Amino acid sequence: MTHTNIMGYMQQIDLESWNRKAHFEFFKQFDEPFFGVCVNVDVTEALAWSKASKKSFFATYLYDSLCAANATEPFRYRIADNGMPVAYDAIHASPTINRLDGTFGFGYITYSLLFDEFEAATKREVKRVQQSAGLELAAADANIIHYSTLPWLSFTSLSHARHFSFKESIPKITFGKVVEERGRWTMPVAVHVHHALMDGSDVAKFIDSFQELLNSK
Repeated sequence: MTHTNIMGYMQQIDLESWNRKAHFEFFKQFDEPFFGVCVNVDVTEALAWSKASKKSFFATYLYDSLCAANATEPFRYRIADNGMPVAYDAIHASPTINRLDGTFGFGYITYSLLFDEFEAATKREVKRVQQSAGLELAAADANIIHYSTLPWLSFTSLSHARHFSFKESIPKITFGKVVEERGRWTMPVAVHVHHALMDGSDVAKFIDSFQELLNSK
């Protein structure tokens, strides 16, 4: 499995020529500018492939979701400190990683060219965080996606803790419990994004791309 380049450049979006200028200026003023959806994705092929290949299922769906996010341009948009919209060439993963003592820490995994490289980096980061304590607040850059996994719950809705005085625009993607029904395996996915930067159609494109990658194993 491969994906596009991983350059980390950032460029400002020309607000005056952007067709979403009015939408950006409108939703940027909201106290809660994020909106979210919850959907089920079919992971039957991805689960079977990871088991047959002895690959990490967590790394498999995390990688596919990150590839889909990078391929969906608005998921690479952020609001800079000066309040203007910017676009990154690539975004990376900052997942929560659960520990045996019931706590979790934040990890950081670079978007890499090959799945095997990404899986190896994921395993190293999981091991590092599990051997540490605290939250591990290491990834401060905006060119990430905040990922969470709730393997105990097959949820149909989800909300996030939010500090409204702290302005940020990073997408948040949460995975839930994988369940089987009539021979197919599905997993709930919650996607929360900043409405000043994208709309529901963009989230739909991300989900469609994510599903295609999960099916392609």
